[in-house]
Amino acid sequence: MQFNWGGKIILGLLGMLVGGPIGLGIGLLIGHMLDKGAEQVRTFNPFRPYGPGEQQAVQKALFDTVFSIMGHLAKADGRVSEDEITQARAVMDRMQLDEEQRKQAIALFNRGKEADFPLQDTVAQFAHAVRFRKQLILVLLEVLLQIALADGTLHEEEEAVLLRVAEGLGVPPQQFRQILNMLLAQAQFSGARPGAQGGQQYGQGPSRPSLAQAYQVLGVDESASNPEIKKAYRKLMSQHHPDKMAARGVPEEMIRMATEKTAEISKAYEMIKENRGFK
Repeated sequence: MQFNWGGKIILGLLGMLVGGPIGLGIGLLIGHMLDKGAEQVRTFNPFRPYGPGEQQAVQKALFDTVFSIMGHLAKADGRVSEDEITQARAVMDRMQLDEEQRKQAIALFNRGKEADFPLQDTVAQFAHAVRFRKQLILVLLEVLLQIALADGTLHEEEEAVLLRVAEGLGVPPQQFRQILNMLLAQAQFSGARPGAQGGQQYGQGPSRPSLAQAYQVLGVDESASNPEIKKAYRKLMSQHHPDKMAARGVPEEMIRMATEKTAEISKAYEMIKENRGFK
């Protein structure tokens, strides 16, 4: 563990010069508080510069975690179907993986299918790798949910796995449900069709999405004010902006996949604007 003594030393010495031993104590206390605040800013700033090799380590952690848990999700109901294998390949195509990356992704997918796959340890290792980039936790959950929903259905077994992942990452069930509902609504805006029976389905084919779903896409209530809606929209568009995602350490392959949602977000926002009559 590293300790930051800069503020304590400077303010402690100044306090001693001004107020003697009492001033020294007060200066040390204030300096400690300033150092602690600076450390928190450094730790939780999602755009702080990467150290040597840190960005590559974060990108590898995200890549490895996504594809290994993807395999675990596919095996969640006891068997991996041809449809699930096709979905995995489709994800690789969407990410435009090269030959070497595809080999790595397939190996990770197969590892995730194994009965002794350490899901809890895998999640814990990822959480540690991105401890300075908390936003990547939400990126991981969104990507995994998109994968689970690729067949039009969130099966109970898949949902149970994803809830365990969210819990391991410190994401409360309520926040997990909010992310899920937003992705379900975004899927409706993309015109996704229902999948197989036996789980939570989404999409209603090419029918026009509802205004209520538009609010869900932005993650706001229908009672939200116009400024709140604009704020939610700008936040979502910022979160999925390619440059900002790259700055957080999201691999280019996953940026391609994640930014597909911006079209649905914009469409929902335009529908709400039209309904409310604001610019």
